[in-house]
Amino acid sequence: MRVISKRTLKDFWLSSPQHQGSKAQLEAWHSEAIKAHWNSPQDIKAQFRSASILKNNRVVFNIAGNKYRLIVAIDYKREACFIKFIGTHKQYDQINAETV
Repeated sequence: MRVISKRTLKDFWLSSPQHQGSKAQLEAWHSEAIKAHWNSPQDIKAQFRSASILKNNRVVFNIAGNKYRLIVAIDYKREACFIKFIGTHKQYDQINAETV
């Protein structure tokens, strides 16, 4: 998969000293995602059992033991995932994951 864009992840872990602890987990997720060949939501669930599949080809990944939430939009045909949101669990609760 092509991940668009890793810079969003990097900006997040650099944005606050509190978020620096997410760097290793976000880099690990990115490393797994770029190697993946997800053709369906079932492929994602097979690799990341705790991922939540939403409408509009959105997927929510739990990062760092669910301390952070990562929302991506998947284009299965083009093998691309677009980072839509990365934030704390509290920040995630304040958004609509299907439209962000």
